[in-house]
Amino acid sequence: QVQLVESGGDSVQAGGSLRLSCVTAGFTNCRYDMSWYRQTPGKQREFVSRVDSDGSATYAESVKGRFSTFREKERMYLQMDNLKPEDTGTYTCKADRFAGNWYCRDVLAGQDFWGKGTRVTISS
Repeated sequence: QVQLVESGGDSVQAGGSLRLSCVTAGFTNCRYDMSWYRQTPGKQREFVSRVDSDGSATYAESVKGRFSTFREKERMYLQMDNLKPEDTGTYTCKADRFAGNWYCRDVLAGQDFWGKGTRVTISS
């Protein structure tokens, strides 16, 4: 069963740090990209970071220098430092761009899979 589960969300003061985690299941032996997005009520979902299957990472301008994302096996992490109130939101991970064996190419390819999110609240 395909599944993405986020964890690590919390309420912290501005200037603090958090590490979010996203664990995947059901993608065994596939190569895929993973991303973090965030959303606050009344706003569109916003791209935060992405890490390709080869480990290359890209970031939104608003988080560059403060956030870092990396992967270890079936997990993706988002290390968030120097947090600001505008970082508040529900953080969700996504997996896409599947490649590899027949299951990855023929069943999963072309689809996006999302977790349910983890809540981050930053107070000033």
